[in-house]
Amino acid sequence: MKITLVKKIKADGQLCKKCEEVERRLIDSDLMGRIDQVVIADEREPDSEGMKLAAEHEVELAPFFIVEDDDGGTTIYTIYFQFVKEVLKA
Repeated sequence: MKITLVKKIKADGQLCKKCEEVERRLIDSDLMGRIDQVVIADEREPDSEGMKLAAEHEVELAPFFIVEDDDGGTTIYTIYFQFVKEVLKA
């Protein structure tokens, strides 16, 4: 399984507050080590990797998680607590 966290940098150059909060929760819960990759969706750069992933998976909110399972399936989580319950605590 591969887990990608996509965080957003807003047009004013600031990291979105919810992204900061989610990352802090992951660190405080000692779960950040389970995240394989962190990607930035930079609103100032439409071609940034995170913006491309958001468009590809039709996600408009950040942060979000992309979970790729070993069988090739992909699940998108936009709700932190659901992600933790179904993926990290499963």
